[in-house]
Amino acid sequence: MELEITSEQEFFVETTGKYLTDRAPAFELRALRHDPSGFQPAYWTQGAELGWTSLLVSEENGGGSISGRPLADLALLAFEFGRHAAPGPLVPANIVAGALSRSGTTAHLPGLLTGEVIGTWCYAEPRPHHHLGEVTVSATRSGDSISISGKKAPVESAADAQVLLVTARSSGGKSGGGLTQVLVDAKAPGVTITPMDSVDLTRRFAAVAFDDVEVPVSSLVGEFGQADAEVDHQLRVAICLQLAEMTGAMDKALEMTIEWAFDRYSFGRPLASYQELKHRFADMKLWLEASQAIADTAVVATEADAPDAWDLLSAGKAYVGHYGVELMHDCVQLHGGIGVTFDHDLHLYLRRVVLESGLYGTVAEHRQRLTDQLEKRAS
Repeated sequence: MELEITSEQEFFVETTGKYLTDRAPAFELRALRHDPSGFQPAYWTQGAELGWTSLLVSEENGGGSISGRPLADLALLAFEFGRHAAPGPLVPANIVAGALSRSGTTAHLPGLLTGEVIGTWCYAEPRPHHHLGEVTVSATRSGDSISISGKKAPVESAADAQVLLVTARSSGGKSGGGLTQVLVDAKAPGVTITPMDSVDLTRRFAAVAFDDVEVPVSSLVGEFGQADAEVDHQLRVAICLQLAEMTGAMDKALEMTIEWAFDRYSFGRPLASYQELKHRFADMKLWLEASQAIADTAVVATEADAPDAWDLLSAGKAYVGHYGVELMHDCVQLHGGIGVTFDHDLHLYLRRVVLESGLYGTVAEHRQRLTDQLEKRAS
């Protein structure tokens, strides 16, 4: 990313980059292709020691940021994850830890910070309720208990998670149909986790069904029926991290392709010397620079809780989700036949960008959201 960073942030990024290069090289990612988790427990706990899970957690709760700007720190980390196509539930784990810290809920937080406990966010829902912002899973309060019913999918690392942060539509009492968030034990009676296929080699997703799952009121994260603002914040953070990770993957893929174009000769000349390819590289560089700029701007706006933060996030997802995939496919084409082989590293980054383009709202959904906002302002 192109954020102005401090020396402490630079050291954090370098340390993370070295760790990922050592622990998540391309051949290791291929070896994890059929691993049920997509990563080894020791890999995640050691990453937690580097600060991967604590940046959105307050110092009072055992966390702390590098620079005093926790989201910027985490976005730098997400960028490195993209550049290495790294495994691990970076986004949902931090969403859960940050939500617990912000609400003052300390249950499970120590384990989340050490990486010994995996927490994931049950937000998205399957068809026909898969649209951005649609929540139909119900949370019904009766006395001192809450009943959860419905289905969430896709949920990242659900099969490995011990703790599920469930976003539900509340009913009962004075909730008014607002959103509620509760912590649910992944092994609680009535919880069914069904693995799903994923285009990414190391990212694992599942469908999670809740069949009248009973949890105590003490499992609430925040107030019953009053979680709309918090969920909105979590979604904005998730998209910020997603944009940073996508631009990291784009950056690495373009770097590899430029190097290939100078090393690969055709008719006695390097590929990079051909005029047509120069123009294409210029387009790709423009897409990358614009993607990095809007990703950085979205982080700054989200940190400041700016009025236009959502517009920037949707514009970012619409732009990066479209041109990121375009850039990746061009990189594959410029590599020729070797670019479509499993043994070449390029597909690792292509898979990551394609996957991210469809999570937390598709390109079409974010374009529609921007259109709706413009129409409202014009009326």
